[in-house]
Amino acid sequence: MDDRTPVTVIQEAHSAELAFRAAHPLLAGHVLGYTGQHFSLPQAQVRRVTALAAVMLLIDFETPVRHLVTDTPGLQQSLPLSPVSGLSDGPLVIRQSGREYGLVALLTPLGARALFGLPLRELACRSVQFADLLGPSGRRITEQLAEAPDWLTRFRILDDFLLARIGAGPELPPQVRRAWNRLTGAAAAPIGALADEVGWSRQHLNVRFRQEVGLSPKTVARIARLQRVMSLMRSAHPPSWAEAAATCGYTDQSHLNRDFRLLTGCTPATFRTLTDDWFSVYIADPRVYQVGSRFGL
Repeated sequence: MDDRTPVTVIQEAHSAELAFRAAHPLLAGHVLGYTGQHFSLPQAQVRRVTALAAVMLLIDFETPVRHLVTDTPGLQQSLPLSPVSGLSDGPLVIRQSGREYGLVALLTPLGARALFGLPLRELACRSVQFADLLGPSGRRITEQLAEAPDWLTRFRILDDFLLARIGAGPELPPQVRRAWNRLTGAAAAPIGALADEVGWSRQHLNVRFRQEVGLSPKTVARIARLQRVMSLMRSAHPPSWAEAAATCGYTDQSHLNRDFRLLTGCTPATFRTLTDDWFSVYIADPRVYQVGSRFGL
């Protein structure tokens, strides 16, 4: 990547340092972006991660205190060190405290399929340790990133690693790749029309897409549509929720509210309150955010 491409660093509450950079241009379509994060929480806090339409790779430089909050009251499940989280059809709630020091890379299914070499149904709605997927090479790149002197160097190291691994990895079937691009584009095609477009039956498209990506085409379209709403609501002059619903293809605001609860675990009004604090909610799509805003993840 051109070294003039900036690394944006934002200082936030809790002495947080958040660093952002786009991936190398040759990784376009494979990597959505990088975020470096370094902060300490004075007390345990809860972070909500919305339904994922990307594979989230979190590379930990230090061992964090981080647990997944389950539906069972009082029950917490430990997350693996350096977790790789596949696409998911619902929110994650994570309870965290202490120091967090690491780097997040968001991968499209095209990038994740090539990097990990397995159908993404094996990662869907679960988190697996990075080293379990890549073995010694995963441990080596983690050590190199942790020992690097600054974020710019880390992002360059990760670019080189991903360019080599993804360039040599397997590809998604072209029909699945086309379907993914159409479903997550500016205006998603109806599933039936999309099946005709790629030359498969609707049933075959559903089966192959779920196998390769981890979720059904319909679910991916729902997540992408909600992310378009979030992008609108993060603009300098956001519309009303009803206007956003109409613009993004919902039948009405009630339809938007239902999807919002299913995919984020809260209502639109509660979500807006949560996003007043940069830590409280995480949307795994950097296109939703305006870099340089008061909360940057």
